[in-house]
This record gives sequence, C-alpha cells and structure tokens, in this order.
Amino acid sequence: MLLSRRRFSLGLLACPLCAGAAQAADGPHWDYEGPGGAQKWGELGEGYKTCGIGAEQSPIDLSDAVKATLDPLQFNWKPQPFKIVNNGHTIQANAAPGSTLAIGKETYNLLQFHFHAPSEHTVNGKRFAMEVHFVHAGPDGRLAVVGVFMQPGRRNTAFAAIMQAAPRTEGEKTLGEPVDPRQFLPTGKALFRYEGSLTTPPCSEVVEWNVFEQPIDVADADIKAFQAIFPMNARPLQPLNRRFLLRGV
Repeated sequence: MLLSRRRFSLGLLACPLCAGAAQAADGPHWDYEGPGGAQKWGELGEGYKTCGIGAEQSPIDLSDAVKATLDPLQFNWKPQPFKIVNNGHTIQANAAPGSTLAIGKETYNLLQFHFHAPSEHTVNGKRFAMEVHFVHAGPDGRLAVVGVFMQPGRRNTAFAAIMQAAPRTEGEKTLGEPVDPRQFLPTGKALFRYEGSLTTPPCSEVVEWNVFEQPIDVADADIKAFQAIFPMNARPLQPLNRRFLLRGV
C-alpha cells in the first residue's frame, strides 16, 4: 500500500514510466560502469538528479523487515506472444493491454518485464544470479513493480523461450508462440514491500516494490545466454533511510 505522504507527488505525474523512458532515450548516455556508470547517474544531467539526491532509491538490501499483514497480490496476467526488445540496457518483454495486477483496491496494468544480472535486490546480503521485474502502471501515475529472484536449476520454459528469441544487439523480435508470464512466479507467497524508485535513470521515486522472497529456478545455460549480452546490469544497493520495509506471507 502506498503511504499518503507519497500521493501528492505521485498525483503530479501523469505517466512517470513514459517520461522516464523518454528522458532515458533522449537524455545523456548512461551505463552501469565507466564514465556514465551508476555512481555518476545523478551528475549526468538535470533530469537524472534524483539518482544522486533521492532519499527513497532502489534497490535495497531486504533485511530486518517488519512482519506485517499485507494486501495480497492478485495476478491476472495473460499468456501472449510478447515483443522481446534489446534496448541496450536489458532484455525486455513488452506486454499487450489486458494483463493486470490488483493490490487491495488498486488495479495496475502490466506494461513490461525485464531482467537484471546479478539480482539488484539482496536478501540479508545474499545476491542471486538474476532478477526479473514486472512493471505495472496504475492510476495517477503510480507504479507497482513485482520482483522475482532467479537462480540456476531446472529449466524454465518461459525464460528459455525469451532468451532464444532475445536479440543479441539492439532490436526487437516477437515471440512465435504465447508465453505465460505466471511461469516466473514462485510457489511461496512471502514477499517484501517498500516504497522506492526506478532502478535506472531518471530514478523516479514513484514505485511500490513487491519482491518475492523465494527464488525460481531457470536453466544455467539461459542465465549464461543473458550474461553473454549483458554481463552486469544491476544498480548498486541504496540506503533504506527512513523507510518502512515490510515482510508479509
């Protein structure tokens, strides 16, 4: 649940994800390492300042969470032949309209999901091989992002299909067959919830994060296929500051 102190600022933003994508495309070049690396994002341009001065940045270490009764995540994701995009920073699956996520009384529309290696969040300091982020847009510009950790293990057919289609250089390709995004959900329901930001420029602080504690298995070969394109695309951990980190089951 988003806290009331966020609602005013969120209401000023009609579509932060759209604005963020435009700024990232038209703004200064950024990367994860080197001159335009994550430690320098806040200095690259006016539109990226939040990356350096924001107090509610993501990702964070998920530790010392407060146990709480949380509104459950209600998924209405539909299988579809996603458009798979290499945007120069990650492999992203763009969703057609119609897939939603409900949290309490709020309903969010699935826009896309994308991958990071290694995981951006950690659990008690532990980092996983990868992490997938499902980005949803809600009313008044609010975003709800669902994170799932990924570790080497049994083959996940959804991830395998995405990596088989993923362009090795910038470009896009549409899957030949529908993929069910629910294959990325763990069986365990325990999750962490906190208020944070986009983990890429412009680092807008408009995100309700929901990160599952239990990882899913994917084939090691598919992890390596992703790493061959993006060896490292994870932002460093950010301080929790004066935020609440909640854990529900």
